[in-house]
Amino acid sequence: MNVLLLHQYFLEEDDPGGSRWNELTRVWTEMGHSVTVLGGMMHANGKEKRPEYKGKHFVKKQQGAVTVWRCHVSENYNKNFVGRLWGYFSFMFSSFYAGLFKAKGKFDVVIVTSPPLFVGGSGYLISRLRRMPFVFEVRDLWPESAIDTGVLTNGLIIKLAYWVEAFIYRTAKLVNVLTPAFYKTLRDKKGIAESKLIQISNAADFSLSENLLRTFDAPAFRKQHNMDGHFVITYVGAHGVANHLEQVLDAGEALKDTNVLFLLIGQGMEKARLVKMAEDRKIMNVRFLDSVPKAEVFRYILASEMGASVLKRVDTFKTVYSNKTFDYMSCKKPILMAIDGVSRELLEDAGAGSYVEPENIDEYNRIIRSYLADPERLKREGESGYKYAKENFDREVLAKKYINHISQVINKK
Repeated sequence: MNVLLLHQYFLEEDDPGGSRWNELTRVWTEMGHSVTVLGGMMHANGKEKRPEYKGKHFVKKQQGAVTVWRCHVSENYNKNFVGRLWGYFSFMFSSFYAGLFKAKGKFDVVIVTSPPLFVGGSGYLISRLRRMPFVFEVRDLWPESAIDTGVLTNGLIIKLAYWVEAFIYRTAKLVNVLTPAFYKTLRDKKGIAESKLIQISNAADFSLSENLLRTFDAPAFRKQHNMDGHFVITYVGAHGVANHLEQVLDAGEALKDTNVLFLLIGQGMEKARLVKMAEDRKIMNVRFLDSVPKAEVFRYILASEMGASVLKRVDTFKTVYSNKTFDYMSCKKPILMAIDGVSRELLEDAGAGSYVEPENIDEYNRIIRSYLADPERLKREGESGYKYAKENFDREVLAKKYINHISQVINKK
């Protein structure tokens, strides 16, 4: 099978962050399929383009067996809301052009993963003009999440987004969702036929964790990175409005009499404000690190006592799984889960940590102190989460299931 994937945030080989699609495409090419990716030139949390993309609209690269066309994204992407919106549209236009004129050969299917939502329009047009099925993936309910977090407020743009969403769901031959809540929402509230819906969730990447679990010298790493003597809770991910990491600063302040250290790894529009807030409030037990490559992320997780999954307290986020939850599980680390809904259900089904009500600092304080008083829980819950993820969320198993669903769509055509 020859697959064309549109993914604005498809990672470079040395990019930090979640690598869901990098791993899926790796598995598919190892199975003998061919994959070409139309990806953006700006990292989701990056400040500027890499030097090799400056002044260019398209650059062809090879990432292992996967062919990647890097397509233009406006450098205003991370400046403000208008800049980000133009970043979405600029990729929609550039990926459409690349899908028609740069990506050569005959493709069997075009897959679009969202957000951003608007790139679905590019995928649809490519599918019609190149006469192949169109598969759409929902990684986040958009525009609902943008509306709930206050990022999207313009009434005209909201109406446009809902229209685009409805059009894409109607024209896609297959719609993949990442959580059972997404599945239920699309089926019950948006009227998508179950015959069109599948659920291939986020998953744990055991290819990195299992080797490190055998060989990694955590005590030496902790000493080298000034983590000795601390009860380290590591958060890995975006520092944006949706994450509302101010609650972690508040929790750090409430726990200042303990040896708890919150380690926040990543980038985002809110990071500079958060760093200044921590400095102004003299919160010394919250430490910020820039994004690091994924292998290094796993070392930080393995050297920590717990991992944290954190989002703002809004109803839409009750439908999502956090990417990093599965990485924490694969590293045998219990999770401090500040996300309600399906993420909380996943945690409790796995016995993999503790739910803390988002933005409830008294609960942060109480729950973390309970771990300080009972350190045996760390190993017990870490092992439980690892076992559950291994049985239900192994990325290689899910990648093969995904491509089999797509094969059925192609055969129907």
